[in-house]
Amino acid sequence: MKNAQHQPQQEYQPFPNVERRNLTQEFLEVPLMIKALGLPKHGHILEVGCGRGIALPPFDKLCEPSRLVGLDIDENLTTFAKQRIAARGLKCEIVTADVRALPFADASFDMVIDFGTCYHISRADEALHEIARVLKSGGIFVHETPLSQLLSHPILSFGKKIPWEKAPELFRGKSALLWAIRNKR
Repeated sequence: MKNAQHQPQQEYQPFPNVERRNLTQEFLEVPLMIKALGLPKHGHILEVGCGRGIALPPFDKLCEPSRLVGLDIDENLTTFAKQRIAARGLKCEIVTADVRALPFADASFDMVIDFGTCYHISRADEALHEIARVLKSGGIFVHETPLSQLLSHPILSFGKKIPWEKAPELFRGKSALLWAIRNKR
């Protein structure tokens, strides 16, 4: 497995920390997404690009996972995420790694969640391959739709798309305007 510290990071620029946005994501966006998509409970969940860990508490509360992992390439952000998780007394793993080289065994997760990481990195096809690799057969990849990206980051996301053709094992599933599911064959 590749170590995140040895990955070229000049392409990476963290989004600014906007507390109002964090609160909206934690208490409105994530619960609405879980309900709209009917996400299952009690599985093994991985959030890629977890940043400061904003979405992890509502996933823990509403999905009651048997395993919850947050992953981000930025060690500063994973430090914040660890602090957030510890302050709330949650059982959650926080890992510093690159989504294009996930440090997990094949078929480790029932669900992988991405709030836009695959829209904002180079070589997104490598990320999709890794996501598909760590998903169990029948697992789900939850991601933002292009509309969600456009509303969240109108300039940064303009013209960007996820290269789904590079991940035929992930086929289109349920969609709910701002979020969608890809199922693994």
